[in-house]
Amino acid sequence: MARPRKFDEEQAVDAALEAFWTTGYEATSTQELCEATGLGRSSIYNTFHSKRDLFRRALALYIDRRTGELTELLDADLTIHAKIGTMLARVVAEESAHDRGCFFVNSAIELADRDAEVAQELERDYRRRLDALTAAIESGRRDGDIDGAKDARALAHFLIATVSGIRVSARAGADRAALESIARTALTAF
Repeated sequence: MARPRKFDEEQAVDAALEAFWTTGYEATSTQELCEATGLGRSSIYNTFHSKRDLFRRALALYIDRRTGELTELLDADLTIHAKIGTMLARVVAEESAHDRGCFFVNSAIELADRDAEVAQELERDYRRRLDALTAAIESGRRDGDIDGAKDARALAHFLIATVSGIRVSARAGADRAALESIARTALTAF
């Protein structure tokens, strides 16, 4: 008879997320995952089956959180300009507070070209965010907040690329003033 688990799986995945986010998939050892989660190797492998499976659970948790935050912001009773400004300000604040970048971007760079399942998950999330942003921008066009001649889908792609660019620029050493200037410049497109 198997012994009952004496740990919170969600907390373990959250701790693993922090470990993977800090050093990346390849550079995070099983021992580091044990230290981060407080679990032994057997508990990790019995629960999550492999480092890769634990990584995929951590990535899914990150995506759920970030896409949920975006959806909540886009559902707020604000103009589209205020929503986009808030989104960019949050990114600048996050990147100014730490230098580990975006887990989504880091994972795409490290794994998407050699792990089809991770690539598919990243693509699914990109499409979810793209669709949500396109709908919000389209609504802003209908409300007259954005020029009706502008392509909502192209602006949504641009906004996602800008967020990723801010995160990569921060990792490359851009200071807060530079990140804020990128955000201000991006807002002019809307």
